[in-house]
Amino acid sequence: MRTFALLALALPAAGLVAPVAHRRTSTARPATAEPRPEYVPGVISDPGYVRIFDTTLRDGEQSPGATLTSSEKLEIAKQLAKLGVDIIEAGFPIASPDDFDAVQQIAKVVGNDVREDGYVPVICGLSRANPKDIERAWEAVKPATRPRVHTFIATSQIHMETKLKKTPDEVCQIAVDAVTFAKSLGCEDIEFSPEDAGRSDPDFLVRVLEAVVDAGATTLNIPDTTGWNVPWEFGPLIGELQRRLGDKADRVVFSTHCQNDLGLSTANSIAGAQHGARQIECTINGIGERAGNAALEEVVMALRLKGSTHFDPPLRTAIDTVHITPTSNMVREYTGMAVQPHKAIVGANAFQHESGIHQDGMIKNKATYEIMSPESVGLMRGDSQSGAGIVLGKHSGRNAVSTRLRELGYDVDAEKLNAVFVRFKEVAERKKGGLDDDDLEALVADEVYSAQALWSLKRVQVATGSDVVPTATVALIGPDGVERQIAGTGTGPVDAAYKAIDALTSVRVDLLTYSMEAVNAGIEALATTKVVVKPVQGGAVSGTTLHAQGGEMERQFSGSGSDTDIVVSSARAYLAAVNKLIRWNMRREASEQVAEVEGA
Repeated sequence: MRTFALLALALPAAGLVAPVAHRRTSTARPATAEPRPEYVPGVISDPGYVRIFDTTLRDGEQSPGATLTSSEKLEIAKQLAKLGVDIIEAGFPIASPDDFDAVQQIAKVVGNDVREDGYVPVICGLSRANPKDIERAWEAVKPATRPRVHTFIATSQIHMETKLKKTPDEVCQIAVDAVTFAKSLGCEDIEFSPEDAGRSDPDFLVRVLEAVVDAGATTLNIPDTTGWNVPWEFGPLIGELQRRLGDKADRVVFSTHCQNDLGLSTANSIAGAQHGARQIECTINGIGERAGNAALEEVVMALRLKGSTHFDPPLRTAIDTVHITPTSNMVREYTGMAVQPHKAIVGANAFQHESGIHQDGMIKNKATYEIMSPESVGLMRGDSQSGAGIVLGKHSGRNAVSTRLRELGYDVDAEKLNAVFVRFKEVAERKKGGLDDDDLEALVADEVYSAQALWSLKRVQVATGSDVVPTATVALIGPDGVERQIAGTGTGPVDAAYKAIDALTSVRVDLLTYSMEAVNAGIEALATTKVVVKPVQGGAVSGTTLHAQGGEMERQFSGSGSDTDIVVSSARAYLAAVNKLIRWNMRREASEQVAEVEGA
């Protein structure tokens, strides 16, 4: 077995860099020499196959401001299925009636969409180690073709003593009882996680893991919950646990779940796979608690580039990597979580070259500075970089816009295309020189990835300047289709517009973050605004829900908007966040009413 030092990802991989010419029309697909092995809980027939467990909809949504609506979760789950992930952790069903409904909807829709080759993702629900949680999780996921329950309890000394206030004997028994109960419900695919395993006593870990395997667990997930471990520490831990479990290890799949507090989540995950883990838990764009999780795109591309040459046995996944960029964009826009420009694989600068030496090398041979082609992850270079193409302007038709969206990896239905095209025409009339790919993607984010509008912006007009009280007149179309208008004042034109929106919608929120950036250069550039809000305590709407690690959490709601006018883009973003908050409360209230009727 090779040392971890060989896991460095700096070497180019043969066959993964597109040829110099005709890059824009590349349709690079992952080289899958073997089909995806048949899914069997606890067993993988191919010793080199690594299951990808995506927890974007569960751990990822726990990022502050990343609250998703049920429809957004369903759209992301469908996109994850296109990507080809093996397991989708769809949520924490006990958290709220809305969370339960969202997980169950994904189980019914995505969990039963079986492809011709037999692929359908496993749909997983998280639960704490108690009967109420487990039963709720099972009810949510059991409509899926392949349902899984994931239960957990902390095993580190600090968690057992200060959080759980339980002895090791009590924790071990709770873990066994949880797995036994899940199996008694009819669940044959049970994942168990000893929370904070990275800081737990290995002897106690072995004791707990042996017991839960005997109780019926089929996947043992080893979490580095606090991101404490380093690769040469975490990888050998996986190997040690497998070795000490002996024959019992043959009845389960070992998994990793690595947080990114020290920036080592991807490295730790790869080290875990090197030492025998055959499931890696990760999220799109690496979103998640605190500093986030291992990023799916990093894990997948590391294994694609290095899996066949630097591991024994060779490792592979079945991820269709051309869907990485569209999935990243969808998650970014739905959650409101910006991706840093230098983020590996999906950052805006990941395939940009500004240094003269680098540019010279790229012109001569793109393999000089790119170890993978952007097309291999679904990113098509813009016209300015890749050659000839159509220019989208005010005279462009619907078909031209639709064609370019498909080339950029967006699959939009007729209704969404109509919405994008209407906004495209509005902006194209005001923006000279046409719209480039970044402009078009900003409009997609504004129209396709925004929450379904209960309130929609009709117009906004502001008066501001020196020695003038900033005033905004805002007109909204309400849920009943009636236009309402009001004027508000504030410390500036954006604040005035926000106060007017508050008055019209009767929703009070605190603005937590506000950011704006130009989509591209120039005085006529589109501006994209992103905001995060939370309900004011004691107001008409609430955002309180249960947290997976215990206690309650106050959900935050994000919104984004784009326009050539910064006040309009700001108003669109704020209204999108308010719409998301209102819809979340409406679904929660409806679910609670149904629960009351059923319990009566």
